[in-house]
Amino acid sequence: MSSCAADRFATLSSVQRVRVTSSLWIFASLAGFGPFGEHAVNASWIAVQELEKLGLRDDVDLHVYEVPVEYQTVQRLIPALWKKHSPQLVVHVGVSGMATTVTLEKCGHNVGYKGLDNCRFCPGSQCCVEGGPECIDSIIDMDTVCKRVSALGLDVTVTISKDAGRYLCDFTYYTSLYQSRGRSAFVHVPPLGKPYSAEQLGRALQAIIEEMLDVLEHSEDKINCQHEH
Repeated sequence: MSSCAADRFATLSSVQRVRVTSSLWIFASLAGFGPFGEHAVNASWIAVQELEKLGLRDDVDLHVYEVPVEYQTVQRLIPALWKKHSPQLVVHVGVSGMATTVTLEKCGHNVGYKGLDNCRFCPGSQCCVEGGPECIDSIIDMDTVCKRVSALGLDVTVTISKDAGRYLCDFTYYTSLYQSRGRSAFVHVPPLGKPYSAEQLGRALQAIIEEMLDVLEHSEDKINCQHEH
């Protein structure tokens, strides 16, 4: 991993009822690790550290790993990690200077990448995967997750987005969605103090990820039931 790297990557194992052990990887990725651009302190990285302190439900084992804000490293690392670990789900976390809410991204985009990364590099093709679809949706029902988390009464507003920004957050999200056939998710958080504290963001991530797991498991139960009949 290069010297520009600084982001976290997390694994979760989940055992539910008589289900076999499944795994979930959480990337506090790109705009979710160390300082970059205007962000002297990266709120997404801080939020993931708070999540790590809080943990998730008892049947989930959380580990953290770093991912850099670099196009070329993302293109190598994300496919390699998917190939090696075959996780059930990947969740990415990034910071958005324009956000005032915690935002669930519904999809990733393939083209339009013109911004330079931390190594002053930009893909010549300005795309993630040449010949890939223009947009890939997550298999996670973000509307359902948003409604459920909002109903919990947390002091954090959660919203939905269809545009992750055409920078490294979107680039990483699309790359992961492409590799996983949609088994990825992305959460954008606002900068610290605008308006939420690190603790509030950590609790919001905890609630969001647990709801994502529940939505995914129930949708898979429904698919398995249909296959049995």
